[in-house]
Amino acid sequence: MVYQALYRKYRPKTFDEVIGQDHIVSTLSNQVKAGKIVHAYLFTGSRGTGKTSTAKIFARAINCLDNVNGSPCGKCRACLAMNDPVNMDIIEIDAASNNRVDEIRDIREKVKFTPVNGNYKIYIIDEVHMLTDSAYNALLKTLEEPPKHIVFILATTEPQKLPATVLSRCVRFDFGLVNLNVLTNHLKDIFNKEGIKFEEEAVKAIASAGEGSVRDTLSIADSVVAFCNNNVTLDKVLDILGLNDNQNLINTTNAIYQKQLGECLKIVNDVYRSGKNMSVFAKDLSVHFRNLLVIKTCENPNEILNLPQNVFDNCSQQANNINQDFLMKGMQILGGIESDLKYALNPKILIETAIINLISNLDLKKN
Repeated sequence: MVYQALYRKYRPKTFDEVIGQDHIVSTLSNQVKAGKIVHAYLFTGSRGTGKTSTAKIFARAINCLDNVNGSPCGKCRACLAMNDPVNMDIIEIDAASNNRVDEIRDIREKVKFTPVNGNYKIYIIDEVHMLTDSAYNALLKTLEEPPKHIVFILATTEPQKLPATVLSRCVRFDFGLVNLNVLTNHLKDIFNKEGIKFEEEAVKAIASAGEGSVRDTLSIADSVVAFCNNNVTLDKVLDILGLNDNQNLINTTNAIYQKQLGECLKIVNDVYRSGKNMSVFAKDLSVHFRNLLVIKTCENPNEILNLPQNVFDNCSQQANNINQDFLMKGMQILGGIESDLKYALNPKILIETAIINLISNLDLKKN
């Protein structure tokens, strides 16, 4: 049997299965139940947050003959027909590879034909920001005066590139990054269903690496599971992702704060020799500075950080002994080299320079 990637196997098929976008799911399902469907929708947001999946669910739902709380039932004649890969009522177009005016003119000709199985013919245009100017102009007339049986769902990660004339004709929904807790629980449910053993902190590390993207999180999980042979541990997750152990970040921060340049250079060299990505090390160190600053300045900081209790306790102890100005300056310097690291011939030297800059230019007065 051909292995199916987790992000494909667990792609949501109903609104109830969409995670982290409750406000959007609620609005769309209410529109389906009320039968108040508008002619054009715009789904925007970061990659992997559910735009295309939600568009497909919505497309099936508005044609379903017996929707279940606004979601497609999956059993009626229309649902069964729409599950057929050759169905003509839901047309998906990738604007990245079909961005010319000719493709859009073809749509304009075909929208005249009525749907075969449902009440609507739905066009899902993914990465719509990739259309050419002439293609936008060709699309605009159809968006302005579409036939009653046509619904357009436009999806994009870069809505700022769309003309105002297109934006003004769509009902817009902004998909936000998914909360770390939600991603963690989602991943644990999948691991349990798949019979995969895991450590709690390992799952949280995978979810954190996904940075709010469900698809990225599950793609990372696939790699980790293959490496860990169905026993996901924190040490193995750190190894495969090139992430840095929290204690190492604490030691690095202490060495910088205490002006121990030799120890700093040794730590950087050890990270480099271990084969870890130096850009990831700089990012992890910057995030660690940010975590300490949150602990130092915010009430109930772990509601923001969501760190494991033992990690939070260690960070809290360090934050109490470090100056706030030092943390802010550290974030500025380490964040400032992030783009340079992508093109640096020797990222190790760039990080060492940043640490030297931080040591030599800060007033490290203790609180």
